[in-house]
Amino acid sequence: MILGKYSFGIGDRFSHQGKPQLAALIKAKEQGLDITPVWNKSHREHTIIGTTHADTRKEADDAVAAYGWDRPYLVDADHIGLNNVDEFIASSDFFTLDVADYIGKKAQEADVKSFVQKYKKYTGTLAIDGIDKTFDISEEQITAIADKSLTAVKQAGRIYRHITAAKGADNFITEVSMDETDQPQTPAEMFFILAAIADEGIPAQTIAPKFTGRFNKGVDYVGDVSGFTKEFEEDVAVVAFAVKEFGLPKNLKLSIHSGSDKFSIYAPIANALKKFDAGLHIKTAGTTWLEELIGLAMGGGDGLSIAKEAYTKAMSRMGELCGPYESVIDIDTTKLPSAQEVDKWNGERFASALRHDQSCEHYNPDLRQLLHVGYKVAAEMGTRFFDALDKYEDIIAQNVTENIYARHIKPLFLK
Repeated sequence: MILGKYSFGIGDRFSHQGKPQLAALIKAKEQGLDITPVWNKSHREHTIIGTTHADTRKEADDAVAAYGWDRPYLVDADHIGLNNVDEFIASSDFFTLDVADYIGKKAQEADVKSFVQKYKKYTGTLAIDGIDKTFDISEEQITAIADKSLTAVKQAGRIYRHITAAKGADNFITEVSMDETDQPQTPAEMFFILAAIADEGIPAQTIAPKFTGRFNKGVDYVGDVSGFTKEFEEDVAVVAFAVKEFGLPKNLKLSIHSGSDKFSIYAPIANALKKFDAGLHIKTAGTTWLEELIGLAMGGGDGLSIAKEAYTKAMSRMGELCGPYESVIDIDTTKLPSAQEVDKWNGERFASALRHDQSCEHYNPDLRQLLHVGYKVAAEMGTRFFDALDKYEDIIAQNVTENIYARHIKPLFLK
């Protein structure tokens, strides 16, 4: 299986918006742009909501059938390890191998020595096409990178071979995820990590590194945009160089996790893609659930009541809901409106606080982050919530499609 040059991870907490999500990619196709849709949902999300991996596959298959989509599409086993991959194997054909927890775990001394011996030919001055500066590489530096990263890459190899034994080597796409770590990888680290991935025989088609700055859930990038621009362009250049050096898949590309709504870095990303003629995989997730809430609020009546109730319950259970996402949210509780205040809002006022429109005076990124991680309270509403999604399907679908196409696809790929 070959992943297209551009691919888009479309997460959907409640498996109801597959068709409007795909509609956004159809609009892009009408503009001459091919983007491969990749429906993704993590083990944690399935557990909280009570869905199964087969539900995500059914959502994707149903949307494709409804619109007669004749292009490739995929279902991602998102952030899996050996402990839970078996649950995803039957339904998935894209696997995000999450080995961030193994980064920094000391590698076997023999493995490090073997790696250094193989790659010490790169010591001295290393020049990478597309990067103005050169890198001074020493055996000590290669040793340190190997000691820090080899255990993680070898774990990725174990997961990959486990999936291969079950599905066959040519029947799925592999991504290696190293984004959930404390520090971003330097260009030199990326280069030698990719060498290790090649050594493990992992035909990675995407790699998710750690980038500088904050990639908080559902809100804009927080950090130095110029610094990110330099870092992203260097990573693109390193990937292209490593493909040639190590025989990795020619379509290997960067993957950006928590890519939803990172509006301030979309222009630099778009510019880099053009500059290097590079591909991109970008993962979005909880924003579709937020568009469902916006649609419910705009629908009024019981839809607005459910949206308000979701906020009230999220406020009362903030610690519980935010805990699992502590590293990827920054909520200033002093800027959250009280439940009593929100209860007085009409649908448009609620929607304007939640919708990610930075030009709107009512937009509240703290409220947005809280509701982003508060999907558990909607899941607990059960049939009442799902019936409302059906009742207000049209207005929700309009918001879902517009969010993906206008706010994400256009600035990333059509500017």
